Amino acid sequence: MTSHVSGAHSGAGVRSSERTGIGSGWLVFAAVLMIFGGLMTLFAGIAAIADDDVFVATPNYVFEFDLTGWGWVHLVMGVVITLAGAALLQGATWARVVGVGLAGLAMLANFLWIPYAPFWAIVLIAINVFVIWALCTAPSPAER
Repeated sequence: MTSHVSGAHSGAGVRSSERTGIGSGWLVFAAVLMIFGGLMTLFAGIAAIADDDVFVATPNYVFEFDLTGWGWVHLVMGVVITLAGAALLQGATWARVVGVGLAGLAMLANFLWIPYAPFWAIVLIAINVFVIWALCTAPSPAER
């Protein structure tokens, strides 16, 4: 026989996403994509810094920059995006706005990264489009 203290409940009717603060599958989707995209951006940055021979630049590209400089940009951006994705996964509401901004910046950086890694830059642009979409369509805490 189980007795309950008044005001306490077992939490059986409360979904686990409501207890953790995540709240929506779309937010989890966006957080996982941010972590994945951030790590891939971080690894691309490390590869660009470590060995410039890994990437082959398209000659006479309008947006031609120093590869080592782009490596540092990608390294820092990858760390920040990964940390924001982890914060979003922990339920931080500020991470939604930051995530949209970072995904937009990552799209711009990957567009400028196209001459060095065209296929991968386009894949990361698509991932960031999905991140922005998921963050913007997920219900707000007031709607849950």
